[in-house]
Amino acid sequence: MQIHADLSEPATVDGTMLAWVPSPIPGVERRMLERDGDEVARATSLVRYAPGSSFSPHTHGAGEEFLVLKGVFSDESGNFPAGSYVRNPPGSAHAPSSGPGALIFVKLRQMPAEERRPVCLDARDPALWRDLGAGLSEAVLFEAPWEQVVMLKLAPSGRSGSESWPRGVELFVVEGDLEIDGVAYGPETWLRRPAGSALAMASAGGALVYRKSGHLG
Repeated sequence: MQIHADLSEPATVDGTMLAWVPSPIPGVERRMLERDGDEVARATSLVRYAPGSSFSPHTHGAGEEFLVLKGVFSDESGNFPAGSYVRNPPGSAHAPSSGPGALIFVKLRQMPAEERRPVCLDARDPALWRDLGAGLSEAVLFEAPWEQVVMLKLAPSGRSGSESWPRGVELFVVEGDLEIDGVAYGPETWLRRPAGSALAMASAGGALVYRKSGHLG
């Protein structure tokens, strides 16, 4: 299966417009934003766990990264409420579940072999955030030679100037409204722009945005 699999091409997907696709496990469904492969795939998805659901134990051969959007996501290492950001490196294994139900933004099989350190952060922690001016603030969640991941907050009427991304950039709108080069996007919209792109952001009512950069060069 291939969905927006060519990383040299731009892609924009409104996740709220996609159908939920059942996974092999009852109670776990996916909205596929990008995918290259079948059940084992390089993938970016929204995954929804029904209350009381669980997924079978499995290993992430090329890593897993997720942001909890709603509810509580759990595995053997603990419970992760909304706002949790987690990176499970290549070779890690777990058996995920959710008591109350959960919605997560998840990226699979997108880490290099040299990534070894697990990460677990509360992206809402005020200690992570710094003010950039012009109604923009950021929290750095992960940084390595191969990529950077940050959460961005745009205050109402906040904006950034045009920024260049020589190694590409991805954005996911967690909350609010985001305007990219004059086009407005709502929550659960995912955008990928290839190496060499430039873009400017703004928000009329405020926004919370996940941004990954440096990984598409």
